[in-house]
Amino acid sequence: MPQFNDRVTALQVPGTRQFANKVSQYENGINLTLGQSGFDAPDFIRQAMAEAVEAGELRYTHNKGLIELRTAITDYTAKRFKMNYHPETEVLVTNGGSEAIDSILRTILNPGDEVIIPAPAYAGYEPIIHLLGAKTVFVDTTHSHFVPTVEQVEAALTPKTKAILFNYPTNPTGTTLSAEAIQELVQLLKDKDIFIITDEIYSENVYESQHHSFIEHPEVRDQLFYINGLSKSHAITGARVGYVLAPEELIDQVTKVHLYNSICVATPSQYGAIAALTHPASEEMLTAMNKAYIERRDYLYDRLTQMRLPVERPVGAFYILPDISAYNADSFQFATDLLEAEQVAVVPGAAFTSYGEGYIRISFASTMEEIIEGCDRLERFLKNDSMN
Repeated sequence: MPQFNDRVTALQVPGTRQFANKVSQYENGINLTLGQSGFDAPDFIRQAMAEAVEAGELRYTHNKGLIELRTAITDYTAKRFKMNYHPETEVLVTNGGSEAIDSILRTILNPGDEVIIPAPAYAGYEPIIHLLGAKTVFVDTTHSHFVPTVEQVEAALTPKTKAILFNYPTNPTGTTLSAEAIQELVQLLKDKDIFIITDEIYSENVYESQHHSFIEHPEVRDQLFYINGLSKSHAITGARVGYVLAPEELIDQVTKVHLYNSICVATPSQYGAIAALTHPASEEMLTAMNKAYIERRDYLYDRLTQMRLPVERPVGAFYILPDISAYNADSFQFATDLLEAEQVAVVPGAAFTSYGEGYIRISFASTMEEIIEGCDRLERFLKNDSMN
């Protein structure tokens, strides 16, 4: 049999999928692994997609996406961040944020290059970097409230550093960067020959304060790739709509990779995204969703604290990362035992790099009923474990 790519055969199914798949085998299973909103997509988005299908809008669009959608994206960005990007030349619509990440990394990385990533980190970054023959350099944030310090980032820089990748609010920790922290990092990176990639897919899910972004700093504009999308904020993960904002020279190069990979995003999905960004009810929908997430987060945080599990209070996204090392330092084993004993699925922290070991990720995108029952089962599991 012909041989596969060695880098591909070395890949493993991420822990998020492993436990989501396992819990489906249990009749009374509680799935707290979800990386997607538990809400249904709003009617106005579904209607826009259905109308596009009925109108026969099923042909290719421009590789960069419908100009109407790119204009909606730049208008929204200008309103949100007071930063202007040109819809014809500085926007690329991608198949979700995942394809944006993949296409950007394939555009900029050569074998041997290094990418700095604060960790624990989303499980989808490192495999792509390794597939390209590049190296991941992790910054350990477990002792700084899951936020990288300027000193840590500076210490990670080497002559081989090609890019630094930020994800705030972050999966899996729910933490984010303050305006002051971003400013300090901008001052460090602004004159360096390094790309800055900021994945802000959870930027609409921020609960206590205003979201701040690297995109607000014109001094790094020429080296910045800004990634966002509608999957998390508007509950349309399956529609696969993400986007990249960057200067024309950068977008032109990423577009070449994108068009050879997927040509364009599904046309009906693009019409749904236009509705998501422009419909008058969109802001009200986001407010309602975040209100529910805050209620669920607060309940989950209080219950975990009562269980005496050390945990940071999330300020964004819909994940929380309690420390379970007092019970089992092996997070995969802990998650496996919890699933088998109580039929509750969580994600092992080790799925988010070795710096997540000793933690588990719990999603509060699940329903309140599932969260309450899941907490009851987790508490019973911990009590039984401590008695053994």
